[in-house]
Amino acid sequence: MSSTVYHNPRCSTSRKTLDLLRSNGIEPNVVEYLKTPPSRVEIATLIADAGIDVRAGVRTRESLYNELNLAEASDDELLDAMAANPILIERPFVVTPKGTRLARPIESVNEIL
Repeated sequence: MSSTVYHNPRCSTSRKTLDLLRSNGIEPNVVEYLKTPPSRVEIATLIADAGIDVRAGVRTRESLYNELNLAEASDDELLDAMAANPILIERPFVVTPKGTRLARPIESVNEIL
């Protein structure tokens, strides 16, 4: 099964998600999104395909979120901020032929395996 995980190796949830995929016999294309950031359009597509709102796709616990005063930001402003600062992208997103999920909780990935 062709799949992709938008991965941050420093994130335990991201590592556990990668392990889940591999334990199900899936060797995904691993995109270390901090090294190879997705475009604004790609971020918007991941969020829409995952069926979540833009704010759910943002790491609100990152200090940069507060530094940029994003609490009242519009969806467009949030997407711009994530494209310019990929550390703000919640992780990990997983894409398979069956759909896209933000692996929070990790078990949500089972729906697309």
